[in-house]
Amino acid sequence: MAASGTLSPKTWMENLDKALEEDNFINRYLDKIEKKTNVKKRYVVLVLCSFLSVYLVIGYAADLLCNMIGFVYPAYISVKAIESTRKDDDTEWLIYWVVFATFSVAEFFSDILLSWFPFYFLGKCVFLLWCMAPVSWNGSRMIYYKFIRPFILRNEGQIDKVLSHMKGGMQELASQAQEGATEIATDAVADAIKNKDE
Repeated sequence: MAASGTLSPKTWMENLDKALEEDNFINRYLDKIEKKTNVKKRYVVLVLCSFLSVYLVIGYAADLLCNMIGFVYPAYISVKAIESTRKDDDTEWLIYWVVFATFSVAEFFSDILLSWFPFYFLGKCVFLLWCMAPVSWNGSRMIYYKFIRPFILRNEGQIDKVLSHMKGGMQELASQAQEGATEIATDAVADAIKNKDE
């Protein structure tokens, strides 16, 4: 018997079968494949996952594929969440994007070293899938509530000061750019009038 909080292979397969019974566009395509090949959907998914895993370890452009997995589906579902009338799905995907952004910034500094490890992109893909998993213990919620939220709440005042200072600097820079553009345009018009009169 599996320990509490862990999934046995049998439980995992039962959960996979339940997910494959839901009505969505992926399962509709899997139904078509199942009818044409007489191979159960669960085995098609397992073969695809195995192929994807091997590709993420040895394939060309594994980083692109991994980033697409972490971005395309969540972006699509986020748009659907925005368009729905429920608030809880908006919060769920906002949490995902906060974790995704935090991970992306951290990865920027470590990617050069870590990407040389053979299982890096497979591990990253599993991590991103865990972060978007439709379960109560998904990675986004755990990371957000254990690390990001406490850090933000503890340092909110200092972060607001830095952002306010940056906003003021950006506004001043934009104002100077606008003044410079206006001066250039005025000089150009004056030169054009002067050249026309000559």
